[in-house]
Amino acid sequence: MKSINLAFIGGTGFYDIQNLKTVDQISVETPFGNPSGLISLVEVGDQIVAFLPRHGTGHNLSPSNLPTRANIYALKTLGVERLISINAVGSLSEDINPEEAVIPDQLIDRTYLRPSTFFDKSMVAYVSFAKPFCNELSRYLIETSELYMQVHQSGTMVVIEGPAFSTSAESRLYQEWGGHIIGMTALPEAKLAREAEICYASLSLVTDNDSWEESDHVSQEKVASHLASNMINGQSIVKNLIPKLISPRTCECQNALANTIITKAGSVDPAEYKRLKSIISKYVQSYS
Repeated sequence: MKSINLAFIGGTGFYDIQNLKTVDQISVETPFGNPSGLISLVEVGDQIVAFLPRHGTGHNLSPSNLPTRANIYALKTLGVERLISINAVGSLSEDINPEEAVIPDQLIDRTYLRPSTFFDKSMVAYVSFAKPFCNELSRYLIETSELYMQVHQSGTMVVIEGPAFSTSAESRLYQEWGGHIIGMTALPEAKLAREAEICYASLSLVTDNDSWEESDHVSQEKVASHLASNMINGQSIVKNLIPKLISPRTCECQNALANTIITKAGSVDPAEYKRLKSIISKYVQSYS
């Protein structure tokens, strides 16, 4: 099998990469359970890229129940170094409209039911998360997206637990906090990708204006009315982005776990090394 360095996780409405050859669909077992579904291996020229539908192909998984650790772990075991997340989001800004795209550079975490680290047993690692998105990967994404959509090159995404949308009061509060867009799935994905030393960037496709404007509250019907156009543009962006991501990465993401594991070897359950091997083997050979 060719090396798989690039992957995409598709959000609401984005369940495959269309009009490209799928050479295989594989199931990857992980210590954190099964991923959201089969991982499709898609051929683009000399490249093989991975695609995983975040909510399952039938959209069976709610944001709170996503097996995010399994998803990221599975992609790591395949050798993935760069991950593009495709997110359906709402706008918190008068300057950001439905059917536009945002490439966010910051996150505010309002989730509370989801495991957000691989290091939750007898080993502890403290990774830097000041800049939650990979600048290098985001630049590639901006350059490609601008060919197809109105693109906002930065912004803060508020990530809520869901699956219900925000109240009007919450929506206005997030505006006061400096939020520009709102979604339900970029966390803990971004945190886990950082721990796994995978570059992470988001193609955030705007479907609605959330709930801050009294005359225009978000609903699933309003979201659906903009999904089709967003998905057409999103598919074009994805297919034209792939050939640009051949060169080796030069960002700090590839060493994000260096010097972050502070647990003394003698206090670690040997089974923990086996559980986290795909994540830590670059730095920890064995705790047995």
